Amino acid sequence: MNIAVLLEMAASAGHRPAVTEGGRTLSAAELQRLAHHAADRFRDRTAVLYLGPNHLAYSVALFGAALAGVPFVPLNYRLGDAQLDALILRHPGAEVLHPADLDALLTPSGEADRRPAPQDRDATAVVLYTSGTTAAPKAALLRHRHLLAYVFNTQDFGTAEASDAGLVALPPYHVAGLMNLLTNLYAGRRIVYLSAFSPAEWLATVRREGVTHAMVVPTMLARITAELGDAQAGTPTLRHLAYGGARCPLPVVERALRQFPDTGFVNAYGLTETASSVCVLGPDDHWRALASDDPAVRARLGSVGRPLPGVEVEIRDEDGKPLEPGRTGLVLVRGEQISGEYAETGGAATDGWFATRDRGRLDEDGYLFVEGRADDTIIRGGENIAPAEIEDVLLQHPGVREAAVLGLPDPEWGQRLVAVLVGAGDPEEIRSFARQRLRSSKTPDTVVFRPGLPRTSTGKLLRRTLVAELQEATDA
Repeated sequence: MNIAVLLEMAASAGHRPAVTEGGRTLSAAELQRLAHHAADRFRDRTAVLYLGPNHLAYSVALFGAALAGVPFVPLNYRLGDAQLDALILRHPGAEVLHPADLDALLTPSGEADRRPAPQDRDATAVVLYTSGTTAAPKAALLRHRHLLAYVFNTQDFGTAEASDAGLVALPPYHVAGLMNLLTNLYAGRRIVYLSAFSPAEWLATVRREGVTHAMVVPTMLARITAELGDAQAGTPTLRHLAYGGARCPLPVVERALRQFPDTGFVNAYGLTETASSVCVLGPDDHWRALASDDPAVRARLGSVGRPLPGVEVEIRDEDGKPLEPGRTGLVLVRGEQISGEYAETGGAATDGWFATRDRGRLDEDGYLFVEGRADDTIIRGGENIAPAEIEDVLLQHPGVREAAVLGLPDPEWGQRLVAVLVGAGDPEEIRSFARQRLRSSKTPDTVVFRPGLPRTSTGKLLRRTLVAELQEATDA
C-alpha cells in the first residue's frame, strides 16, 4: 500500500475543500488531478527534493512523488547555499523544486497519465533530515507502511465536520508538518497553510479561516501567549491545539490554558524517526492536572502523556535492562509506525525497539516524563543531572523567560553548572532562588544572561552551539 491511497480515498468523498493557502483552495479531487500531472514529471527521477515554504504545491509534490514511486525529500530552505548544495548532491538524479518552480505544479497542461501508484509498502516514501541538535543531521527513512500505520492508528476516515479546518504553520521539512497533511486529509479536514509564522498572523488566520485544529512548537506557543498578554484568545472555533517538538516550559502551558479556555490542549511527543507522535497528553489530562491538589496528578502537566494505540514505551538502564516505574533511564519505543532507519547507517532498532536517545521515566499509570536528551546529561561529582529539572525551577522565577542549563569542564567536579537565561535579574538572587527549591548540588554555579538562546527553526535548543560559545568565551 502507498500513501497515495489517502488522497484517493479523500477524492472519492467528492469535492470537499482539501487544502488552502494564499487565498486559493484545492478540493481533494483537484489535488489528485494535479498530483497525477506531477507524477508524470517525476517518474524518471530518483527523488523529489522540495526547497520551498508551505505552499499548495507541497501537497501536490508529496503525492506526485508517491504516485511516481520515488521518495519525497523536503529540505530546510532556510539553510545557507553551501549547506543546501551539499544536501542536493546527496541525491543525484533528483527533481529539485525551488520556490520559483512551485506555481508551475498548479498549472499543468494536457492530460495526465493516471496510472495507479506502485504498491510496495516497504518502499521509501519520505526522507527527512533530523534537526541535528546533538549530532550531525541524519537522513531518516520513512517507508509507506510507517506513515500509513500512524494515520490508520490515530484517525478515522472522513469523520471531520464539513466546516473543520486544520492550521499547519510548521515548516514542510518537519515531520509534524508532513503528518498534519496526511491526517487532516484522511479525516476530511480542510488544511490551511501558513507560509510564514508570526503570532499575530497565526491568530488572525485562526479567526478568519474558522480553524478548529492546530499544531505549534513551544516557541510558537510562547510567542502566541506573549502576543495575547492578559487577554483571552477570542478564537471560538479552535477546539484542539497540539504542541510538541521540544520541551514546553510549564509557565507557557499554564498561561495558554488560561488564554484558550475553550480549547482542548494536547502535548505530543515524537521524533522524526517515529513518524511523528508516539505519546500524547490529552485535553482531559491537562485540565485534570491543572485543577488537582494531588502532587502526582498535578505533575502530569509536565509529562508527555501515554503511548498512542499500537505503540509501546519502555525505560531501560545503560545495560539494556527494563526499569520499574519511577526510575529514570533511556526511552525506547516500538510499533508499526516506528522507522528508526537512516540512509547513512541503516536500521537502528533492535527487536523492533528504537532507542530515542531521550532520558525519561514512567509513573505508575504509564505517563511518560521526558527529561531531555541523554547527550545533555551533566555529570557533576559523579552525579547524573538532567538539565530539564533545573530549567523548570529557573523558569518559575518571575524575571526568567527562557533557560538553558549546561555543563562546562571543571577540574574539581568534572563539570560545573552554568545557567544561561533570557530575562533580567540578579545572578546571586537567582542562584538563591534555585537553591531553595533544589539541593545544593543542582544549584547553578554560574548564572549568565543573554538576549536570546540559539535554536533551530522549529524551536529546539542548540546546546552544542551554546556550549561552544561559552567555552570559547571562557578560554578567551
